[in-house]
Amino acid sequence: MLRIEYAYWLIAAFLFYTAWRNARERQLWRAAFWALLGLLFAGGDLVLAEQKAGNVLPAQIAGGMVIALALLAPRLRRQAHPETASASARMASAARLGHKLFVPALLIPLVTLLVALLGEHLSLGGLALFAKPQMTLTGLTLACVVALFAAARVAQAPLRQGVSEGRRLLDAIGWAALLPLLLAALGEVFTQSGVGAAISALAQMILPEGNAFMCLLVFALGMVLFTVIMGNAFAAFPVMMAGIGLPLLVQRYGASPAILGSMGMLCGYCGTLLTPMAADYNLVPAALLELRNPYGVIRAQAWSAAGIFVATFLIMWALVFR
Repeated sequence: MLRIEYAYWLIAAFLFYTAWRNARERQLWRAAFWALLGLLFAGGDLVLAEQKAGNVLPAQIAGGMVIALALLAPRLRRQAHPETASASARMASAARLGHKLFVPALLIPLVTLLVALLGEHLSLGGLALFAKPQMTLTGLTLACVVALFAAARVAQAPLRQGVSEGRRLLDAIGWAALLPLLLAALGEVFTQSGVGAAISALAQMILPEGNAFMCLLVFALGMVLFTVIMGNAFAAFPVMMAGIGLPLLVQRYGASPAILGSMGMLCGYCGTLLTPMAADYNLVPAALLELRNPYGVIRAQAWSAAGIFVATFLIMWALVFR
């Protein structure tokens, strides 16, 4: 049975490999950062098990390691690694392979989708092949492994070259690779700390009674603002739905939950286009393309975000109360 724990262990193995390569190259700060992160991925189950048994020491050690990661992060300055092939050789290889280059990339969403849809029906020797909890994430991990083998086959290159290129990419991204994990945790912290309830109380105090339009506008703008703060519309969504969406728009004004949820998320995605906190979308491409302005991607997207928000809000206002 394939479980999500195997995905974490595989990630940990890759992080240890990255740390080892950096240590060999005397990049000790980088090596320490990736090694600590690898230990957190590898030991997560142990920490949870010990905490459930009443032993909080492993969790406290893990918290100290997270603080150490934050202290090490400023040391991870971007540094170019030696290219494995010249620019002319890469261009010649790309021309030779043509559209076959897209095959490994397209296999990732395809295999993930197949596992999400069919995984619970697959078995081997009478045992379910995939564990139901977090099956989609397990499928994503399997898809990445399949894509690695496919890339090696398409490019006629050894597997170790793919792993080495993955390490080079991870070093280029640096600490920003952790932002999606940290921002997802931030969303949970906001929800558990009662931010949604505070927003609801504030909105009911400020918004005029019976004005559904203003309430909807505050909800849409709040989705954008919290996404800018958190860097992730999925983290902003539970906060805004708990604060304004459900108690005011749905229960008081009779808004359609399906339309409000789907189009509210689209408003949040407009915030994704505007924030450096969404590092995987906005900072990482700038780093990989070596743009002069690290915020060049955001500047290029700003007007698109504004236009999409206005159109989305108008359509949502026209449909959500019908």
